[in-house]
Amino acid sequence: MAAHWRGRASSLVVTLGVLHCWGWVSCHVERTSEKSPMSHERVKRGWVWNQFFVVEEYTGTEPLYVGKIHSDSDEGDGSIKYTISGEGAGTIFIIDEVTGDIHATERLDREEKAFYTLRAQARDRLTDAPLEPESEFVIKVQDINDSEPKFLEGPYIGSVAELSPIGTSVMKVMASDADDPTYGSSARIVYSVLDGEKFFTVDRQTGVIRTAVADLDRETQDRYELVVKATDMAGQMGGLSGSTTVTIVITDVNDNPPRFPQKMYQFTVSEGAAVGTSVGRVIATDADMGENTDMSYLIKDEEGGELFKVSTDGDTQEAVITIKKPLDFEKKRTHNVVVEAINKHADPRFVDLGSFRDQTIVRVSVSDTDEPPIFFPPTGAIMEVQEDAKQGALVGIVTAKDPDMDNVPVRYSIDRSTDQEQIFNIDAVTGAITLGKILDRETAGWHNITVTAVEADNQSMASQTAVSIRILDVNDNPPELATPYETKICEDAKPGQLIHTISVVDRDEPQSGHRFYFTLAPEASNNRHFALWDVKDNTAGIRTQRSGFNRQEQNVYLLPIRVVDSGPPALSSTGTFTIRVCGCDTVGNIQSCNATAFVMSAALSPGALIALLVCMLILIAYICFLVLLILTLKRHRKGQRMSEDEEDMRDNVIKYNDEGGGEQDTQAYDMSALRSLYDFPEVKNSESGTDLRSLPQWIQNRVTGDGGAADFSLFKGYIRKKVEQADADLSVPPYDSFQTYAFEGSSSPALSLSSIRTLSTTSEQDFSYLSDWGPRFRQLAGYYAQGQPEEEGS
Repeated sequence: MAAHWRGRASSLVVTLGVLHCWGWVSCHVERTSEKSPMSHERVKRGWVWNQFFVVEEYTGTEPLYVGKIHSDSDEGDGSIKYTISGEGAGTIFIIDEVTGDIHATERLDREEKAFYTLRAQARDRLTDAPLEPESEFVIKVQDINDSEPKFLEGPYIGSVAELSPIGTSVMKVMASDADDPTYGSSARIVYSVLDGEKFFTVDRQTGVIRTAVADLDRETQDRYELVVKATDMAGQMGGLSGSTTVTIVITDVNDNPPRFPQKMYQFTVSEGAAVGTSVGRVIATDADMGENTDMSYLIKDEEGGELFKVSTDGDTQEAVITIKKPLDFEKKRTHNVVVEAINKHADPRFVDLGSFRDQTIVRVSVSDTDEPPIFFPPTGAIMEVQEDAKQGALVGIVTAKDPDMDNVPVRYSIDRSTDQEQIFNIDAVTGAITLGKILDRETAGWHNITVTAVEADNQSMASQTAVSIRILDVNDNPPELATPYETKICEDAKPGQLIHTISVVDRDEPQSGHRFYFTLAPEASNNRHFALWDVKDNTAGIRTQRSGFNRQEQNVYLLPIRVVDSGPPALSSTGTFTIRVCGCDTVGNIQSCNATAFVMSAALSPGALIALLVCMLILIAYICFLVLLILTLKRHRKGQRMSEDEEDMRDNVIKYNDEGGGEQDTQAYDMSALRSLYDFPEVKNSESGTDLRSLPQWIQNRVTGDGGAADFSLFKGYIRKKVEQADADLSVPPYDSFQTYAFEGSSSPALSLSSIRTLSTTSEQDFSYLSDWGPRFRQLAGYYAQGQPEEEGS
């Protein structure tokens, strides 16, 4: 419709006219002159056509007439051709080119497309020129009630708590109708309940479902199936309808108390069952569901609560009755336990709290079992015996009896793992414990043994108890001085001076405590140097009786002291107290207690002390001289060994790539290195030959032999020896495999000194080239021929 009016507005802009068209009445456009805004000249009329509507779902056999377009310039002679274009033009809608009549050739469905936008044009039939401006128009599909309401979101599932009041909202359903809601009542929907209206209602306009009763009981019926219908045409006759199924689940509330299926349960348990053993299980049922069935159990009677305990199994909601304390068949054979069940989540809106629980009686029968003997008292016994008790003396008696009704006799024994020395014995029938050996409290003040009691006719029925035996003390050990006392005093000690305090130890342990008495031994009764003072607190003090002591006369005093305990009987012992006389400084600090050392130090004068110090310095200097001498000798010998080692090292110089240019090649090797290494004087050359006088005498003798011609046999033998060693050692590479011969040069007649080509140790080699080496070789030969100069008189 909006597009239709937009098209007409456009036509008005083009034609500058006013269009009035309603219903099926013909319309035309009046145009005014465009020459002047004030002109009222009437001009030729333009387009005239009918309002276009077409009814949907037309079922006729002929094309359906839609409307007509006409131009006032049409004189009916067929000179004007009418055409349409746009949506459905030529297919759904056709036009008579001569008359301008428009027909619909197809059955239209408004629910698929509500309107079509087209454009109309009048043209000259001969020239095909447009006679009027093209104008847009709309063909609207008129609705009929051909679509029933549909529940697009169904099926529906809702829920409501049981016992909800009337009118409680459950859920909302909604249907939709494809018909035009702006035209007639085709899309006006009302709701109703077809099935289940006794329990639920639905609002006709909104589709809200509500409860119709207040006594919905989940335990009676936990769900309802409703059929809700939606009807269009506001429910009038001829309207279309659709329906859907609505499932309403009734949710649970805790409106049922727990109930025990039985008023009494009976279980049997052995009296020997351990604490924590399960006696049995009971359960209270509840018609509710979920957490509303969670139970708590408790024991109501006092006796049952003392012997038994009840707990809830979280998975099964059962009451588990267990033993809390040991049961005794001989004391009581049957126990009646009152167990109460309570809902954890009771809802006071529906059930009175006082009745929201239930009770049952659990009868527990205790069965008799053969039990081991029981000691009286049940815990460990403590016995006492004097340490001077005779062998066989009675220590104490243990008692045990069979707790069963048969009261079988009991036999006793001592577990020897707790009395390996067999100090105690026990009478198997009476349980009397006697001494098997003499006791000594000072060795062991307590003895812990284990006594076993068994039934006479069933050795497997046994029990044990711990017996602690305390050994009572008797005065059988004399007191003694705590340590071998020794002290020191100065020579200038004053009379009455306290020089030491002594104490006593006694291995005995009298119940009334120790009391010791101190006196000097009879042999020291005439002592005039020291006095003993009994302090009366089990200690005594030693005091001097005179002034001045001379360690030259006597430097040690031995004071015998007698100690007596309080008994009974009174025992005593004598100990010696040693007193040393020492020299002290002016403030009383002890300097020396040795009389001989004192005399020597006193006899030495200052001059004697200086002389003694000088002697000590001389002795230290002499020791230093000896040390330097030894180090010098060692260094000298080490130098000799280094020469030998260096000689061996020269056979293994790791270089074999620099032969040089022969004897005349002075740049091939730095001779200064050899000169500095072996400290040989440089050999000077002259025109007549070599000056051997510049070499050491022992080298001259080696080179010339007896002062005549040069003798190189020594070098030949040495070189041959080295070659043989290199050839014979197969475990390592040859010694000279990488040697450097820096003096050979390119024109040396000796070719190469390497032993690599000389594999045989039997072949003779020509060493005559040695005589031509000149001064350099002689200087180097001095190194090979050095040997031990000391033996040659060098």
